[in-house]
Amino acid sequence: MRWALVKVALAVTTMVAVAFAVPLGLVVKELASDRAYGGAERQAAALGPVLAITTDRTQLERALASAETGPGGRIGIHVPAGGPGGGPAGVGARRAAPADVAAAARLGRAAIAQVPGGTALLQPTAVASGIAVVEVYVPDDALTAGVAASWAVLAGVGLALVIGSVAVADRLGTRLVRPAQHLAAAAHDLGRGDLGVRVREDGPAELRSAASAFNSMADRVVQLLANERELAADLSHRLRTPLTVLRLNAASLGDGPAAEQTRTAVEQLEGEVDQIIRTARAQRAHTAQTAPAAAAAGCDAAEVIRERMAFWSALAEDEGRAARVAGADRPARVPVARPDLAAALDALLGNVFRHTPEGTAFAVDVHHADDAVIVLVSDAGPGIADPVAALRRGWSGGRGQRPADRGGSTGLGLDIVRRLAESTGGDVRIGRSVLGGTEVRVWLALGGRRAARGARRGHRLRRRLRGRIRAARGRRRPAGGS
Repeated sequence: MRWALVKVALAVTTMVAVAFAVPLGLVVKELASDRAYGGAERQAAALGPVLAITTDRTQLERALASAETGPGGRIGIHVPAGGPGGGPAGVGARRAAPADVAAAARLGRAAIAQVPGGTALLQPTAVASGIAVVEVYVPDDALTAGVAASWAVLAGVGLALVIGSVAVADRLGTRLVRPAQHLAAAAHDLGRGDLGVRVREDGPAELRSAASAFNSMADRVVQLLANERELAADLSHRLRTPLTVLRLNAASLGDGPAAEQTRTAVEQLEGEVDQIIRTARAQRAHTAQTAPAAAAAGCDAAEVIRERMAFWSALAEDEGRAARVAGADRPARVPVARPDLAAALDALLGNVFRHTPEGTAFAVDVHHADDAVIVLVSDAGPGIADPVAALRRGWSGGRGQRPADRGGSTGLGLDIVRRLAESTGGDVRIGRSVLGGTEVRVWLALGGRRAARGARRGHRLRRRLRGRIRAARGRRRPAGGS
């Protein structure tokens, strides 16, 4: 493309330069000829008044000397015969042939005759004895005076135009080609697996648009890969909930070959799930973190909470745990998908069973606000020593008191909950519960991303809700601290 633009500019500029330079050169040559003959006519016209008065040779020679405006020996006068039998007289330098002089006198108008070394302007003038002819010699160099220099200037201007147009075309070609080359190189790098490659958006508008589209595509590819790997980790993590139930049930089978085989199979299955989660996390480290989009349809959080508490209540009864649900008696629509909310609740409740001793009470509270639904999961366990670190992806706290729970955790449970809340514009907080253990507060904003429109208003709303939550807990706190 670059060389094609240079060739086009070279051809077009050359044609334009030739189209203008050739006529201008001819005009310059014509102007030089007109200038030389114009000077000769003025010199011949200066002798006309003298010839009208006298044809005396002495007077004519004196007038001829005063009429010479350039080099001498260029003006001559052909005077007709003064009487019968007399011949024509001549004054000054005469180069024209007698026939040319006679033809000019007979026609009565100026004529040009070829003479050695140039031309002669023959200007007839009426005198007393007939027609006198003034001859002015115009050499060839006078006809072309300044023409060569003018042609050289025209050629230089034309050459400069051609060189300038080629340089400009080369720069424009470079400006066009370089972004296209960068775009092609980035496409090859992206195809080879370099997900971090991006193209600088410069050059013409079309190439800037192409670069922007490429960057958007690359971001989308990274997001899709991250989502796939995140989905693999999340789906694997969801398997931990039924595995927890299986492991706890297997522990109650007692002794015997069947019970031991069951426990061994459950442990192997847990190990495979953990390996899948770790592999997905390792792959995801090479891509950017992206929050999953909230489902447009949403779901009823109260219904999902009642359903999941019914699922966990059987295990809670087996372990002697007091479970309580509050605020789930009326609908609470949230802008998240039902399976995602269920997975988040299972992760929170599964942590309670995994990391607190048997018999530890827990509760799930639902609070309604104007633009948010708050879900509180609290327990009476030992609590979390570092709440901030617990929200980091991959953190596996050591609050569990079961020997079997102190290892093998992937630390994805709270991260699943955090990403679910952030997908709505909300957040997750960890603190101390009124039961004495850990409290996980999940803030699900009802306005999606628009929930961040007023930070001050959000802070005031959070403070009011905290007050309401504390008051509600005080009223509903069961006897015995459970």
